[in-house]
Parts: sequence; structure tokens; C-alpha cells
Amino acid sequence: MATVTLRNLVKAYGSTEVLHAINLDVANGEFVVLVGPSGCGKSTTLRMIAGLEEVSAGEILIDDKVVNHLEPKQRNIAMVFQNYAIYPHLTVRKNIGFGLRTAKMSKADKDRRIEEVAAILSMTDYLERKPSQLSGGQRQRVAIGRAMVRDPTVFLFDEPLSNLDAQLRTQMRLEIKKLHQRVGNTIIFVTHDQVEAMTMADRIVIMKDGHIQQIGTPAEGFHKPANTFVAQFIGAPSMNMLDARWHGKRLHMAGEEMSVDLSLPEQSALTVGIRPDDLLVSDAPGVFSGTINVLEPLGAETLVYVDIGNGQEVIAKASGRQPPALGARVNLSLDPANMHLFDQTGKAIA
Repeated sequence: MATVTLRNLVKAYGSTEVLHAINLDVANGEFVVLVGPSGCGKSTTLRMIAGLEEVSAGEILIDDKVVNHLEPKQRNIAMVFQNYAIYPHLTVRKNIGFGLRTAKMSKADKDRRIEEVAAILSMTDYLERKPSQLSGGQRQRVAIGRAMVRDPTVFLFDEPLSNLDAQLRTQMRLEIKKLHQRVGNTIIFVTHDQVEAMTMADRIVIMKDGHIQQIGTPAEGFHKPANTFVAQFIGAPSMNMLDARWHGKRLHMAGEEMSVDLSLPEQSALTVGIRPDDLLVSDAPGVFSGTINVLEPLGAETLVYVDIGNGQEVIAKASGRQPPALGARVNLSLDPANMHLFDQTGKAIA
């Protein structure tokens, strides 16, 4: 296990800077997920930690040692890629043991290590099979096993689940989380899928356009987003965003108003964020009313898309067993304590 520290890390291609002064401290044994849309710089950051990309400026430290100019093999890290990158002509045993081919270990020790890793990954019964005889999830476990067998201090995962179907992704998320709990190695994991980030990480690092937008626990990213980008990126479906104005000690939005205690100048323009989970279809008079445009049944619940006037549509939640009818007029209730307020720059207002 090891700590990983990024200090003012910059990556530029010629005159184009794609990573801007990234600062991050990953604790010993921590599971950190870098998450963001395509092109935000998360994979570039990971490749720089691995030594596969040169550092334009700043420092990368592993266990407080600057590794900027060390070769990948000298950093004692292991990387698992999006494609399995396993050898089709080799058995599972030989694929897992491939990383030990130059290790100064006896054959008995190498075999023992391969058996240990296979047992952890529940692959013991498949050691003599070829990759073509395995499922997608099993092949990914082989790739993880090849990384584990070297006993690295840091694991780097670059979108390893993106080639799997939905059911396998869910299964592998659980298996990687269990693996981390069992072996305790430091893990830095890259994904564009916020569900993966929320379900796996000790902390998430949310990135956009080469900048870190927020670092925190999954709960902090969901319940206390730092800005409108984080608020809309984290959570599915996305947070509702409504233009509002603070005037006369009241919050005015979508033709409605409510009394909210704020320490803001009069006539302040705001954005109000409301998660669909907090906006519920109600029989009683609510903060909004409108007409249902779309129903999206999800089983236990139904997502309801409601036109609240002035060309604004919000997503709310209703019962999955007895959803309202399409085209019905409904009231939407909201606890003001669950609203998120953002200023004109998009920054969260406490």
C-alpha cells in the first residue's frame, strides 16, 4: 500500500494545456475514483501517475517520493485497462503469472502466488482454460489477477468495466469493492459513469475540462455539490435547475414564491437545484403544479416529467404501483431544506 500525491500537476500538448494544476492527496489504502465526462482529463491524469505520459509541470509522489522521471516498472504500480489485454494463446494460469516472468522468485513461489491470486478472484477452477473459454467478467478478473500477482503498492484502473454489459458491470463493481476490502491496496479508478463512482469510492474526484470541480465522499458530491456542474453530473436522473430571484425576503421561481431565510442582497439572481428524489407528486397543494408530459416507469417508482409553465419542465417521482396518468394535472411537494442554491457563477450558496 502507498500514498499518492499530485502537486500542481500540469499536462500540455504543445501550447495546449489539458490539465491545469491538479492537486490531490490519496491516503494509504484509499479507493479514489476520478469521474467526469469524456475529455475532462481523468485518463490523462491516471496515465501520468502510471508513467505512460510525461509530466509537463508539477510533481507526482508515491509514498512521498517524487516519481516524475521513473519508468513505469520502477513505480511499483499496476494498471488495468479498458480492454482486457490478455494473451489469447496462453492459459489463465500463464496470463496471471505473466507479470512474474522476470521476478527473482522460485517456480514454486510463483505458482503459490498465482494460486493465491486465483483463489481471491474465484478463478481457481479456470486456471487451465484459454481466454476464449471465459465470459467477459472472467476475462476482466484475469486482467486484474495479472496486476495483483506482482503485489503492487498502487492499483490504477482505467474504465475497466466499460466493455461489459449492465449485469456484469454491476457484478464486477461489487467484486472490485470486495477485493479492495480484502487486500487493502491503494486504488485510483477512472470512469465516466457516476453510478460506478458513487457505489465504489471512498472519495470521488469530479473533473471537467482539466480542472477538479470537487473532491469528497460520494454523499458529499450528491448532497452538497460545490457547483451546478457537480449538481447535474452526480445523480441520475439529473438535478432540476430553475432560474430564480431573491426579492422581498422571498424566493421567486417558476411563477411561484416561498419564504426562505437567506443572507443575500435584494434582487439577487439565483439558480435553484432540486433533485427528483426530493420533488414528489402529492395530492395536497405543493410548491409547483403542472401537467405530466412523460411517464418513465422504473418498477418501484415512476419518473414524472411535469410542465410547470413558462417552457420549464421538471422531473419528479411518483409511486411505481399507482402512478398518475399521462396528461394529468398534478401538484409537486418539496421540503425547502432540500433545495440547492447557486449564484450567477454556478457556485453553491451555503
